[in-house]
Amino acid sequence: MEVSRKAILDKTHYGLNIYAYVLRQYYPGETVLSLSGRDCKPAKNPFNADKPTLLVKVVDGCATHTDSEEAIAQGNVFDFAALHYSLEGQALLDKLNEELHLRIGKQQGFYTQADSQPTVALPEIVKPAPPVFSYFNKPVTNVTPSRQASLVEVYNLIKGNEFASCTSTLRNIPDPKEARKFKAQNFDYVTFSGTFSKRNDANLQRHSGLLTIDFDHIQDIPTLKAALLNDHYFETELLFVSPSGDGLKWVIPIDLTQAKHQDYFKAVANYVSHTYQLEIDQSGKDISRACFLPHDSEIFINPKYL
Repeated sequence: MEVSRKAILDKTHYGLNIYAYVLRQYYPGETVLSLSGRDCKPAKNPFNADKPTLLVKVVDGCATHTDSEEAIAQGNVFDFAALHYSLEGQALLDKLNEELHLRIGKQQGFYTQADSQPTVALPEIVKPAPPVFSYFNKPVTNVTPSRQASLVEVYNLIKGNEFASCTSTLRNIPDPKEARKFKAQNFDYVTFSGTFSKRNDANLQRHSGLLTIDFDHIQDIPTLKAALLNDHYFETELLFVSPSGDGLKWVIPIDLTQAKHQDYFKAVANYVSHTYQLEIDQSGKDISRACFLPHDSEIFINPKYL
């Protein structure tokens, strides 16, 4: 399936997400677009000495731009993306599909074939509510959650410096036994698969629709990370390097109307074994599986939540 402009616009809120994504490459950590209705307040223009002269709005189902100082030509989101990527035509569309992980042309489900119906553009920009699960304060022997946390909150915690010190200390402990002991005592953790009154499968209050896959002792983390982000069957919700530094935590959505949690885990384990020739940590089959929170400045979150 060839990537089309319409398919991209349907997946990116008329293209507004593309403007935001490109601008974030120049202004990381800043609010790059402030939306009011379908128009945006003046934003910094990286192609005009970072002056707040970029005006973005939606016209006839496509995000467009002008520059109040006419530093760049008036155009649409694809013209703006072309300035950043120095690409045109189909090469540009394929690049956007890849960079924003839009998955156009890829099978969307593990148990079902890709939906043949076109995506319908939403009348207003709507961010999906991020999944919620239980958060536990260290040590791991504490099985009573302190609160509930969202996927976006945990993303910000891992990306920030909250856990930088304990992560660095752990990775400098040479003895594996001492390292495991330190990790158990010094890392907060979450149960990505749901909320619990106590950390035990029997005390599940609500499943989050998430499944965590642990990859341990990986020799080439960047290559595996890229492969998982472009996986044909599973959409990545969160992906980050494990506390030890030699593994990955892959958080993916599952549909409990199609199969039970444990059945999904077995299916994913088999899929990973055949596709990537890797074995995953079998403890992930437990709904109440604890996942320690490390520091990873390069953590990935699905752009739909940002």
